[in-house]
Amino acid sequence: MAQIYSYLHFTKIVFKPLHTNLFNIVLLSIFLSLGCSNLYSQDIKKKQTSITPNKQEVKKPVNDTADKNTEAETPKDTVKLDTIKVKKVFLNGQVKYTAQDYQKIEKKKKLMTLYNKAELYYEDIELKSGIIVMDYEKNEVYAGRIKDSLGNYTQFPNFKQGSNVIEPDSIRFNFKTKKALIWNSRTTQGEFNVKAAITKKENDSVYFLKGARFTTAKDVDNPEYYFQTNKIKFIPGKKIITGSTYMVIAGVPTPIYMPFAYFPLSKETSVSGIILPSYNDSNTKGFSLQNGGYYFALSDHYNLTVVGDYYTNGSYALGMQSSYAKRYNFQGNINIRYENNIVSERGYPDYSKTKIYNIQWSHSQDSKANPNSTFSASVNLGSSEYFKRTINQVNVGSSLNNSLSSSISYSTVFHSVPESRISLTATHSQNTNTKEINMTLPTLQFSVDRVYPFAKSDGTKKGFFKNINLQYNLNGKNSFKTTDSLFFKPEMFQNADIGFQHSIPLSTNFKVFKYFSVSTSLNYDEVWYFKTIEKHYDNQLATVVTNEVKGFDAFRTYSSSTSIGTTIYGTFNFGADKKIQSIRHVMRPAISHSYAPSFEKYYDTYAIDGSGGMQKDYTRFEGGMYGAPGLNSSNSFGFNLSNTFEAKVADKDTTKTEPKKIMLLNNLNLSTSYDANAKTLAWAPVRISGGTQFFDNKLGANFGTTLDPYAIDNGGNRINTFNINNGGSLFRMTSANLTMNYSLSSRGEKKKKKDSQAERNGGREDDLFGSDIDTGSYRKNSQFTDDDDKSEDAVTEFFRSKLPWDMTFAYSLTYGNSNREKKITGNSIMISANTDLTPKWKAGISTGFDFVQKGVTFTQLRFERDLMSWRMDFNWTPFGQNATWNFFIGIKSGVLSDIKWEKRNQNF
Repeated sequence: MAQIYSYLHFTKIVFKPLHTNLFNIVLLSIFLSLGCSNLYSQDIKKKQTSITPNKQEVKKPVNDTADKNTEAETPKDTVKLDTIKVKKVFLNGQVKYTAQDYQKIEKKKKLMTLYNKAELYYEDIELKSGIIVMDYEKNEVYAGRIKDSLGNYTQFPNFKQGSNVIEPDSIRFNFKTKKALIWNSRTTQGEFNVKAAITKKENDSVYFLKGARFTTAKDVDNPEYYFQTNKIKFIPGKKIITGSTYMVIAGVPTPIYMPFAYFPLSKETSVSGIILPSYNDSNTKGFSLQNGGYYFALSDHYNLTVVGDYYTNGSYALGMQSSYAKRYNFQGNINIRYENNIVSERGYPDYSKTKIYNIQWSHSQDSKANPNSTFSASVNLGSSEYFKRTINQVNVGSSLNNSLSSSISYSTVFHSVPESRISLTATHSQNTNTKEINMTLPTLQFSVDRVYPFAKSDGTKKGFFKNINLQYNLNGKNSFKTTDSLFFKPEMFQNADIGFQHSIPLSTNFKVFKYFSVSTSLNYDEVWYFKTIEKHYDNQLATVVTNEVKGFDAFRTYSSSTSIGTTIYGTFNFGADKKIQSIRHVMRPAISHSYAPSFEKYYDTYAIDGSGGMQKDYTRFEGGMYGAPGLNSSNSFGFNLSNTFEAKVADKDTTKTEPKKIMLLNNLNLSTSYDANAKTLAWAPVRISGGTQFFDNKLGANFGTTLDPYAIDNGGNRINTFNINNGGSLFRMTSANLTMNYSLSSRGEKKKKKDSQAERNGGREDDLFGSDIDTGSYRKNSQFTDDDDKSEDAVTEFFRSKLPWDMTFAYSLTYGNSNREKKITGNSIMISANTDLTPKWKAGISTGFDFVQKGVTFTQLRFERDLMSWRMDFNWTPFGQNATWNFFIGIKSGVLSDIKWEKRNQNF
C-alpha cells in the first residue's frame, strides 16, 4: 500500500492555499519519501553568510622552528549555509490509501485519484468510497459514488470520524481546517437516523444541516414517518436543535407542527425529561390526563419517575416509581401509588369516594456482595380494593388475584464454634376478599449448628453413638391480626401477640440389618407467651366469658419419634426385542412412631351453665401462635409408602443402541397413621397422592384422594364405627382432586417475560389470566422480539407458510363427599393461545369454561400489529366484571415514546 504525507482537497470548494514556499517544502519531502523526486523541481536561491571563528590565537613554543616557519594568520571559514528555516510538517500522522482498479497521480494538477473500492485512512478519519480524489496542493479530498455496469450508483461514501459515521452521496473535506460539505448525508445518532440535503461540518463538534429529516425508522430513505425541517444544528452525542418542524407519516404531511424542537442525544443510558400525559375520557369520571409527569435520571445507579392522573370529576392519582442497582451488590425497584377515586357526582345515589393505595418493593442482593449476610425484600401491600378499583391500571392478572403477600428478611452467619446464624423477617399476608391482614413485625430465628459430643470434629460419624447430635433453635414472633380499615392504625398495635419457642432436638441415625435406616430423636420445647386467657361462667350474662390475661407465662413439652425405612427395587423384563423392554419399580416404605405424654397440669376447668355441675377442660394457652400442650397422651404409629415407575422403551431413532427411559409415575404416595392411646377414631384417613408427566414432560398431571375408614352420622360427624360395618365400602372417599397443565409451542420453548409488572402485582406469569396490559408502567411492552425479523417464512407481511403458535391450558377437577353429597365441587378448564397470523400480526386469546357454574370464565382477546418503527395493539375483555378494552398506537423508540395515542374504557 502506498503512503503519502499530504493534506487532501475537494475539487468543488475553493479554499485559500497555503504559503508557496511552505507547501513546496512539504511536497518535496513527500515525493522524496515515495521515490518520486523526479516529478518535482524548483531552484532554491542560496545566500552566503560568514560565521566568525574564535579570535583568540593559539600560542606555540619559541624553540619550535617548524611552527615559526609556518606561523601565519588562521584563515576564515567560508562555508555557505542555507538560512531558510524549515517549518514543521503539518501532518500529524500517516495517510494510508488503497484502491482496487487504479491509483493515479497527476503531477501538473497535483491530484491523486483512487478508483473502485477506494479507502483512505488518516488519524481517526476513515473514508471509503467508489472514487476518491485528493488535491495535495489545496489539502482537500473529494469522495463520491460510481456507476456499475447497469448504470446504477454504487459504493456510496462512508465517512467515519471517531464514533460518528456519515454515509452521503458525495463529500468534500479539508484535512487542515476539518471543514466539510456533505451532500445527502445519512447518519445515525443514538436512536435517530438523520438525512440532510446539504451538511456543513464546521468542526468536530458542530454540524449544520439544511433540508433535513430525522426518524427512528430503519430505512431513512423510505421511512414510515419522519420529522421534516429546513435548519438543524447538530452536536454529535449531545443534542439536535431544529427550526420549524412538522411530522410526515407515509409521505403525507400532518398538522403536527413545532416552531422549534430540542432532542437530547446523551450517550448516557437515560436523561431526565418530561413525560407527556395521555388523554382519555370516561362516562363516570369525565375527561382525563393520565401518566403525565417527569423522569429524573438521578444517577447511573438509580432513577425516579413521578407521574400523576387527573379527571374532571375530581379524581386524581399520584405515582412514584424508582429502580436502583449496583453491580455485584444489589438491585431493586420501588413502586408507590395513591389514588383519590370518585365515582359519579355528589348528590347522586351512586356517588362514592374512596382513597386507595399500593406499595411495591423488590430488592435482591448479589451472592458475591457478602457471603455471610443477605438482605432481600418482596413487598406488595395496600388497599384490598386497589387492583379492582384503580382508575389507572388495567391489570387483569392482578384483579383476579385474591391475596397480597410481602416478605423482608435479613440473615447473617456467625463463624463461631459451633457455627450459628440469625435472621429477622417481616411478613405480611392479605386476603382481598375478606380484607383480613396477618402481619409479623418481626419474626426472629436463631439456630446453632449440630454438635456431635461423641465424635471427633475431623472424624467419621458412623454408628449410633457417634451420630448423636444436639441442636438449639429459637423462634420468636410479634404478630398482628387486623383488617384493611385498621391497617397501621393504633388499634392494630393494641392487639399484638408476642411469643417465643425454644426447641432442643437430640437425634441420631444408624443402620440395622444392613439395609434399614433408622433415625430417632428426643425433642424438648419451651414456649413463652405474654398473653393468655381465662374462662368462667358469668351468671349475669348467662354465658361463658373469655378474659384476656396479660403477663409472662410459659409451658414446656417433650416428645420422642423414631422412623425406620428402606428402599426396594424391582425390575420386570419383557425382552430386548419388545417395544417396552422393561419396567422398573422403586418402593420406599417407612414406619414411624411418635410419643407425647399428657400435659394435663396446664389445664383448668370452667362451668358451662349456672348450676356448676358440668365442667369443661381448657388451657390458658389456647389459641397461641405456637399451639398449646396436649391434654391426652399420644402414642401414634405412622406408615408411608412412596413409589416411582420407570420404563425402558425402544428408541424411534434406529441408530441409537441404548433404549430410551420414560418416567411413568414420578411419585405415588400412600400414608396413614394409628394412635394406640386414642379411645375413639384411632385410624387417621388414608391419603393417596401422585403425579406424572406425559408427552416429553409437556403435560403435567397431579392427583390425590382422601379415604376415611370411619362412617359418619346424619349430621356429617365421624363416628367410631368402620364404614364397612355401617353398610358401606372399606373406605369412604371424602375428597379427590385432579389438576393438569399442558404447554406446547411450534417455536420451541416459550420465553418468559422479564420483570413482568403483572407478576410483581401478584398475578400469574403465564397468560391464563390474560396478558399484562398495565398502563401504569409508563412503557408499553411488545410481544414482538428481535428474532421475529429473522424468520425464514417472512416472505411478505401478508403471507406465511407456517404459523408460529403456542398454547397453555390448565384443567382442574375436585370432588367432595365429606357429608355424603357426592358432587363435583369444581370442574373448569382455562386456555391461553397465541399465534403469528403474519410476520407483522400477532393474535392471542385467554378464555375458559366452568362446567359447574356453566359459564365462560375470564376471556381476553389480544391483537398487535408491528408497524416497523411504530406499534399498534388492541386488548379486549368482552364480558364479565373486568369488561374493558384498550387501544394503543405509538412509536417504539424510547426517545419518542411520548408520541402515541391511547384510548380505553373503564371497566366500571
